[in-house]
Amino acid sequence: MTVAAPHPVHVPLVTEPMGIWASLQASRRNVLSIIPAIATRQPMVSGRTGKRWHMVMDPDAIRRVLLEEVDNYPKSLVTKNLLRPAIGESLFIAEGAHWRWQRRAAAPVFSHRNVMNLAPIMTAAAERSCERIAAAGPRAVDMAEDMVRTTFDVIAEVTFSGDGTFDADAVHGAIDAYISEAGKISLFDLLGFPDWVPRPGRVMSGGAVKQMKSVADEAVEARRERGRDGVPDLLDLLLEGEDPKTKRQMNTAELRDNLLTFIVAGHETTALTLAWSLYLCAFDQEVQDRARAEARGVLGDRACTGEDVEHLPYIRQIVDEALRLYPPAGMVSRTAMADDTLCGREVKKGDTVILPIYALHRSHLLWDDPDAFRPERFADRKAIDRYAYLPFGDGPRICIGASFAIQEAVIILATLLNRYRFTPVKGRDPDPVMILTLRPEGGVWLEAEAV
Repeated sequence: MTVAAPHPVHVPLVTEPMGIWASLQASRRNVLSIIPAIATRQPMVSGRTGKRWHMVMDPDAIRRVLLEEVDNYPKSLVTKNLLRPAIGESLFIAEGAHWRWQRRAAAPVFSHRNVMNLAPIMTAAAERSCERIAAAGPRAVDMAEDMVRTTFDVIAEVTFSGDGTFDADAVHGAIDAYISEAGKISLFDLLGFPDWVPRPGRVMSGGAVKQMKSVADEAVEARRERGRDGVPDLLDLLLEGEDPKTKRQMNTAELRDNLLTFIVAGHETTALTLAWSLYLCAFDQEVQDRARAEARGVLGDRACTGEDVEHLPYIRQIVDEALRLYPPAGMVSRTAMADDTLCGREVKKGDTVILPIYALHRSHLLWDDPDAFRPERFADRKAIDRYAYLPFGDGPRICIGASFAIQEAVIILATLLNRYRFTPVKGRDPDPVMILTLRPEGGVWLEAEAV
């Protein structure tokens, strides 16, 4: 029997200064690998790599960037330039008044009631995942791949409720092609270099994006004509949504861009959270046993439902801890629009302010033994500084679908752990690599034994 490593896999952070060329090379493979190791032991690290930048890990300073001075720190061009071809001026990208009215119109879509109404779709997808694992027999299964499929099933169903006009596989393929090609963040992007500076490897998958948009447009128009049928899905709710202040509703292009945003953001991030959660449960069998006992006590031998989620606190803690160790958005950047002071240090207009969520979540100043997997850290959520833990961001731009994602992750994880024991495949540890999101490169290969 092999003895497990004391800590699950992590990204090796930089211990020696890197020049711009070495940084560029490293960031192309894994943008997190340019984070200096001292970022986990200091509140702020500043430097110059062609442009002045500041990495901020201090919760009070982060609060200032994301909440108190949010207008002074808009999303940097990196994110916008990467995603605008795919999702236009949707909630994720828009700024100012255009963002505010969309947010007001979309907020009711993710009310507790609406999210609960969609829970049966999540339960059904979890059941189908169990069936696929059973069909694979004694062979190891790449659970990262299966979770992408499972969460895509959910998002396609809750977005278009099985609408025959919508080819979910075509959209999935187009999104994947787009992120693989255009979604590679370069160091130039991160530091906010202008668009005319050539990006290594940046190929626009124009055809795939065009196709995806036209499929979505057709689906929106078809639904407008047909109207709602049964439990409203996301598209119904968005069609009905209006800005309470202006009564404005979204036009077809705005509806399409926001739907595609929810599809892009809503399935991959949850799939990653589940893949990492399963990897961690396989890594620590004691945690897995405790989670299974909780699931068994609540569920018996049935699948998890929306009503069960609040009765599964430990499984929720596993999801929270997976999001701490492997946050889907491992790094976000902002551009300072005016001079400011953070952590007593001068920030000049035009400087890039980077919030390395990955380093924040592993800060020795904020977490005890930060690289260890300990779900019980989240037993008392109130004890954790709100700005020390940011898997969904915070402030006015906090992820609108956070409650949807958590509910989905707990339903699927509880169902899987209730049916199967997962053990790691020797020599097949995943490698945490951030392209646009923090993915387990090489997959999460696990053996699943029915229990």
